Amino acid sequence: MNISNLLSPADVLLDLRAGNKLQLLQDLANRSALSLGLDAEKVVPYLLKREELGSTGIGRGVAIPHARLPDLQRPYGLLARLRQPIEFDAIDGEAVDIVFVLLLPASAENRQLGALALVARTLRSSETLSRMRRAKDASELFAALA
Repeated sequence: MNISNLLSPADVLLDLRAGNKLQLLQDLANRSALSLGLDAEKVVPYLLKREELGSTGIGRGVAIPHARLPDLQRPYGLLARLRQPIEFDAIDGEAVDIVFVLLLPASAENRQLGALALVARTLRSSETLSRMRRAKDASELFAALA
């Protein structure tokens, strides 16, 4: 599995503005729902509930909010680079500026859960993060990750 199996160029957002973590998660859930043709009320609660279990901020300015959705047929990703980093309760205490939303079918087996590991591994690379932060437009941001 590759990142391009999870993320399309149309689902990459550059210089997104968010005042706080809750606003960001709601905005990204709404955008994900729109892209998937789902009601936002079917996405927002799942992302927020997962975040209540513990922050999905994995450190180095990166967060991977994720959830399983009953109405989803295949894994889906949405990538956002924020204009200004925001507090996210990340494990290293750093503010977050790169967010990869990962939505999985509720019936996801281990092979689909590998999607989360793939995203986390990819976003741990210093070189990848540097390219993502230097990207001048959404296509460069996508190319840095894919």
